[in-house]
Amino acid sequence: MWLFTNIGFFSVVQKPKTNFLTVRARVASDLDNLRQTYMPGLSATTDKGGHDYPHRATISHAEFAAGLAKMGKDISYENFKDEVASRMGVRREAVYSQVWRVLRGLETES
Repeated sequence: MWLFTNIGFFSVVQKPKTNFLTVRARVASDLDNLRQTYMPGLSATTDKGGHDYPHRATISHAEFAAGLAKMGKDISYENFKDEVASRMGVRREAVYSQVWRVLRGLETES
């Protein structure tokens, strides 16, 4: 799962032969934000853990689901990209907007 939020971008997977989730990020502070804001059970961040994402942490399925529920309850903004700019800066908003534009291309695929 890719998860674009107003506190960071995450890739969440379950690695083979594990019973927990691995939350990966390109920016270490995104994992810190996630841990501090929504998922206190997220493990400490490890660096250089793989090929695609340099920063990783782990969490149980239940704790991850509870954190997602909290995220949903906290949505109070009218425009996601504006909220990202406000909380994370215009550089992050610009990156998210590039992804938004690319994904917009899916609208023509019916």
